[in-house]
Amino acid sequence: MSAKEIQVTCPCCESTLVVDVLSQTVLKHAPKAKLDETGKVILDESRWEQAQTKIAGSKDRAKDAFDQALSREANRDRDLDALFQKAKDKVDRRGKGEAPEL
Repeated sequence: MSAKEIQVTCPCCESTLVVDVLSQTVLKHAPKAKLDETGKVILDESRWEQAQTKIAGSKDRAKDAFDQALSREANRDRDLDALFQKAKDKVDRRGKGEAPEL
């Protein structure tokens, strides 16, 4: 715990809270039942497994997002050429024999 954090015990439920002084947010919360005799949080193996699963999922989502962005970038030239051709056709249809409007 740093000087920017304080540890508080709730007077009602005796839970332990770690609060960030600068942002005034609760960083950690531990009910009294989940504290050992020294006041430290008892580690829960299922929470560790949940965190690992979440991290593994975020890596997969990041890879998917990267692949989609790469695909869009690969097709960018074709898409820009199509937009240019569409705009050119529009100008040609509108401008046959007429002066362009200002």
